[in-house]
Amino acid sequence: MPFLAGYPAGLQAQVRELLATGRLAEYLARRHPEPHAVRTSAQLYAHVQALKQRHLRRAPPLGKVEYDSRLLLDQRALGTLSTVSRVQGARLQAKREIRIAAVFKDAPAAMLQMIVVHELAHLKEREHDKAFYALCETMLPGYAQIEFDTRLHLLLRQQQAEAARRTPAAGPA
Repeated sequence: MPFLAGYPAGLQAQVRELLATGRLAEYLARRHPEPHAVRTSAQLYAHVQALKQRHLRRAPPLGKVEYDSRLLLDQRALGTLSTVSRVQGARLQAKREIRIAAVFKDAPAAMLQMIVVHELAHLKEREHDKAFYALCETMLPGYAQIEFDTRLHLLLRQQQAEAARRTPAAGPA
């Protein structure tokens, strides 16, 4: 279970049991029933800007925010914050870009909020250290639990994709 590698063995065993009995989807649906309405990159940009304005007013501006279908879960990249430098006349201009994995278009609202908060926190804190997670918790109370639930959601999606690959498609008779 790559998404849960850093968690205690007892917790991983509980998750394995939920997966084996088919109750993980029910658990997640009960904890996070509400979907979000952020479907396009333009809506995502507005959503991220509103959060940034509320929590990180003095952070550098964002040049682009978009859903990215090329971010791969296998590489554990759910979102990225990058700085892109471009030549502007005689000067070099740097712009910050946030890309969120397209799988979050269909994720519950809290999970989209979690990944957005995570990427915004990187505007102030580069490393995943105590200050980083304290900032995330300030911006989104309950961040740690939502991050864990997001890992469970991704694990469930991965299991469902593997099951779909193993099951042969029914062809015409």
